[in-house]
Formats: sequence, structure tokens, C-alpha cells
Amino acid sequence: MSAGLCCCPCFGRRNSTANDDGGYFFDFDSEAAADREPVLLVSGMGGSILHSKNKKSGAESRVWVRIWLADLQFKKKLWSLYNPSTGYTEGLDDTCEITVPDDDFGLYAIDILDPSLFVKLLHLTDLYHFHDMINMLIECGYVKGTTLFGFGYDFRQSNRVDKSMEGLKAKLETAYKASGGRKVNIISHSMGGLLVSCFLSLHPDIFSKYVNNWICIACPFQGAPGCINDSLLTGLQFIEGFQSYFFVLRWTMHQLVVECPSIYELMPNPGHNWKEQPVIEVWRKKQTEDEAPSVKLETYGPLESSSIFEEALSTNELSYQGKTVPLPFNFDILKWATKTRQVISNAELPEGVSFYNIYGTSFDTPFHVRYGTESSPIVDLSEICHTLPEYSFVDGDETVPTESAKADGYAAKERVGVPARHRELLCEERVFALIRRWLGVSTKSSRHRNTSKVMSTV
Repeated sequence: MSAGLCCCPCFGRRNSTANDDGGYFFDFDSEAAADREPVLLVSGMGGSILHSKNKKSGAESRVWVRIWLADLQFKKKLWSLYNPSTGYTEGLDDTCEITVPDDDFGLYAIDILDPSLFVKLLHLTDLYHFHDMINMLIECGYVKGTTLFGFGYDFRQSNRVDKSMEGLKAKLETAYKASGGRKVNIISHSMGGLLVSCFLSLHPDIFSKYVNNWICIACPFQGAPGCINDSLLTGLQFIEGFQSYFFVLRWTMHQLVVECPSIYELMPNPGHNWKEQPVIEVWRKKQTEDEAPSVKLETYGPLESSSIFEEALSTNELSYQGKTVPLPFNFDILKWATKTRQVISNAELPEGVSFYNIYGTSFDTPFHVRYGTESSPIVDLSEICHTLPEYSFVDGDETVPTESAKADGYAAKERVGVPARHRELLCEERVFALIRRWLGVSTKSSRHRNTSKVMSTV
């Protein structure tokens, strides 16, 4: 096993050939552009800008992603509690609501996640999300608002909540009508593939009516065992290196994910026939009145893991505006997530819709996670939440195991492994070449056009 901290699925190292100022050189044939079938880009976990909107004044400010005052604003605006009667996680700040900006036909929210001057000056390209892919598609002749659209959503919520399902339906209808009645090609990344799967399962007739092709990139169809198990116990680190000092702290993120249905829906699927069951291991010291202290390695598989989450998080709490709020492991969310898993498993690809799967390979990806050592064991399981984990790795994209990403359950036209990290798959030329081939388009370049929307200073 190797020690380390797992990073969020949607962020990570970036290796792009695109110009970071948003510039590409385009000269496409207008007649060819008119023949394009529309493309809808669907983001994944953490891959959408979120705004906080004051319920009285209507004033909005960006709370995700932001660098300046990131941790403070995150705690104030995004910390939330799950409401089992509605299925939504609801903000502790009842004076505001969380919204996703729909500017630039939905593309703004998934392009550069912090479109501020500060980010560009520091060259924080980890935050350039669908940016390169948007540029590539425009270079191929796609036009924003006619044949190119984006769909961002509140990724804290379950992948099957009505708001997301209705939002995706509306976006598909918009793209279909704007392009003159052409069916839509969906390109999803990461958890966005689970959201699309939920929509397919719950609204198969609508999916069949509006969708032609679905290209799925790096989707954790069977979960992301190492990263998600550890995130529920110790939190998530979205950015590494010196930039992390400007960003949301790992423990601040932890106090959000414990109440996020989407995170529970990314836990390893206990019903999947894993080559090797993902486990949580704990070197634990126990002592009874009648026996001497003993140290042994305890192992928890997907079906048993809830017991360790329950005990480790039994005393977890946060402080909000002078009040203490208990945050134990949420069994109501686990029940909801179990139903979501069933919804996804019931999805069937309609006749006439082509499915393509791109998954990451060749990088060590957390699978098993271990806490404590034989010489320094865990005494109280609550200690785990402040313990550096050790991972056992499998092949994947550093976040999603290849085994999970390949196990889509659909009759895929093609499944292709690309050696790249999770986030890099969105700006990888080999991925772009596959997308162009499957869409039946090509690129031309000769003149400059800036594709980014206005810079935000919020």
C-alpha cells in the first residue's frame, strides 16, 4: 500500500495543447456547420460553477469554484443537510439558494470553473474543465446555441432528483429544436454518465426521441471505491500543491460530502462481480477486561462498510453560526443511493441510440484503503477521520478504476481505453480524435476566434 490523499474526480493534472487564453484558429465551412447534429456536454462531480442567489435581493455570487475566500464562502453557502422527505440536500443558509448559471447556452458553467483574472494570471489550468473540448468542437464547425450546448447541475444532489432530470430534459429539447429537429449527441464526463443513466432509466421515451449518440468518458459505473470510501472518512482534496492553500480545505469538503447523496451514489456497487472486492482495512487495537490488548487487521467489504462509517463518524459534527450540528453517517442517504443504483441498473439503451465508452488506463488508482499500522493501530474508530490513509492500487485514471468504467452494462459500439488521468481525458487529443470519428466531423484552422465567455471577477 502507498500513503497519500485522493483527489476529487473532476480535478487533476492537465496536459493540453490548447491555448490557455481560450484561443483557437478556426475557419469552418458554414454549410458543413449547418449539417452538424447538436452536441450536449454534461459535466461530472464538481464540474459545474455554482452560484449563491439571495432569496430577497436576487444578488448572485460564485461559491464554486472560487479561489479568493474559497473556504469561508464554501462553509457559509454550501454546507448543507439532507432532507429525507424531499431527497434533496438543503443549505444551512436559508437566506440563499444554490443555482447553476445557464449563460452561454449552458457552456459557461462547465468551461473554466473559476473564470477570474486571478486564475488566469496564476495559470491555474486545473480549473479549465470542458474548455479545450469546447474549443475543439467549435473548430469542427459547431456553433454555440445552435449545435453546441452545456448542462451543469448542482452536483451535491442525487443523480436522479427531479430538478436535474427536468433540467436535462429541457436542455435536450432546446438543442433538438435549435438545430432544426436533429437528434442530440451527448458527451458526458465522470459522474455525468450516472446522471444520464438515471435519465435514460426514468425517461426512456424522451431519451429515444432526442438522443442519437451517447459518448461516455471516465464514468464510475460501478463506483470509485478507494477515492469515495476515503472521502466519507477523511474528505476530498480538489487541488494539490501550493494552490491548495487558496482553495477549500480537505476537512471543510468532508463536512459537505457526508450529506451529499451524489457521493453515496459513487460508493462501490456491492452487486457488481468485482475481480477482487474493494475493502476498507483497519489495524485496530482492542482490549477487554479479561484479555490482554490485541492488534488485528479488520476488513470491511462493500456490504459491511456502513458499520465502519457509522462508528467512525458517530461523533462527527460541524460548527455553523455558533451552533453545533451533528453529522454522522447518513443512513437515509444510503437508502436513497441504493435505490439510485437500482434505477441505473434498470436502464436499457433504446434501439437506434449508439453508445461509446472512453475510459482511462495506465495510472495507479486507489482501490483498497487502509488506516493505522500494526505498530500504530487505531484505538477508537473516530481516529480514522484524522488519519493519513494508505491505498492499494489498480489500473485506472487515478480516480476511477478501469474495471468500474468499463462495466457500463450497455451494448457499446466501442469501448476504448486511453492512457490518461481522469481530468486529462477532457483535453486529451486521442479522446478528441475518437469523438471526431464517432461524430463524423473534422477540423480546419486558419483564423483566430476566442471561445470563452466574458471573464468573471466575482
